[in-house]
Amino acid sequence: MSLEYEISTDAEQDAGIGFFERYLTAWVALCIVVGIALGQTFPAVFKAIGAMEIAKVNLPVGLLIWVMIIPMLLKIDFSALHQVKSHLRGIGVTLFVNWLVKPFSMAFLGWLFIRVFFSSWLPAGQIDSYIAGLILLAAAPCTAMVFVWSRLTNGDPYFTLSQVALNDLIMVVAFAPIVALLLGVSSITLPWDTLLTSVVLYIVIPVIMAQILRRVLLAKGQAHFDAVMNTVQPWSITALLLTLVLLFAFQGDAILSQPLVIALLAVPILIQVFFNSALAYWLNRKVGEKHSVACPSALIGASNFFELAVAAAISLFGFHSGAALATVVGVLIEVPVMLLVVRIVNQSKGWYEQGVK
Repeated sequence: MSLEYEISTDAEQDAGIGFFERYLTAWVALCIVVGIALGQTFPAVFKAIGAMEIAKVNLPVGLLIWVMIIPMLLKIDFSALHQVKSHLRGIGVTLFVNWLVKPFSMAFLGWLFIRVFFSSWLPAGQIDSYIAGLILLAAAPCTAMVFVWSRLTNGDPYFTLSQVALNDLIMVVAFAPIVALLLGVSSITLPWDTLLTSVVLYIVIPVIMAQILRRVLLAKGQAHFDAVMNTVQPWSITALLLTLVLLFAFQGDAILSQPLVIALLAVPILIQVFFNSALAYWLNRKVGEKHSVACPSALIGASNFFELAVAAAISLFGFHSGAALATVVGVLIEVPVMLLVVRIVNQSKGWYEQGVK
């Protein structure tokens, strides 16, 4: 998406968010209904699907996750990392919020709301799993959708690209240690080999495959690359929705017995979105970065690489887990909440620029 994004025209910017992405919340809601209905109607079928595993990796879901993640990683141009030096203050804010604030603040919010405030309304056996899902969600910074949010705020395309590329490189080495640390602090036991296997399957291998494919496609020209990207882009959202149908087929009984679970899980996610976006936005203002840098910096701090979070949760804890459900709640609220954050940073541009020296 890098070159395509950098040379986008005003008309493309006006087009903004795509049809599937704009109504992602509606698609997820539909997946909830369809998944639960299918799971209740054909329990034997989904039991058979759940049993299709090798080394605790569900094969149908593993394939769907690769189809979901790789088209997004194709958009990342790691050669854009040389742009980092152009906006060191903005990059510093992004990295501080994404890696030193966001995962830890979510772990705290998960403990506060799930284990303290809402514990009496949630199944006791899933409390730790819900918190684990929230941690997985926060430990995976946004990769693809941040380009959309940045475009809607007239964000600096070079900065947006460089911060995404840098975040992806850091995620390869930092995701597992941060998740392991926060799960340990939250008294949630998870074998290191299981976590590392998930990182290799859903971060390292897809990144390598995507970069190889990217080089091959670009070798045939930018027009060929753009045409292929337009073709494979729907694959990602389709694979995500099919994964959600499977997940809700397994989660049906839990949701039907306690329908408030989704609303309760949304509370800490919403708080961390507004907290982290506001913090990054304010810090960029304090260090004197341009509004076009502050916007994508704030937006990447607020949004998540929810495809990776869903993949890791299913791989680590299973379809029936509270962790998987918690990450899906992040998908459910992502678009409407991020569009609200986009509106806030756009409408506050005058206030922001008054404070930049």
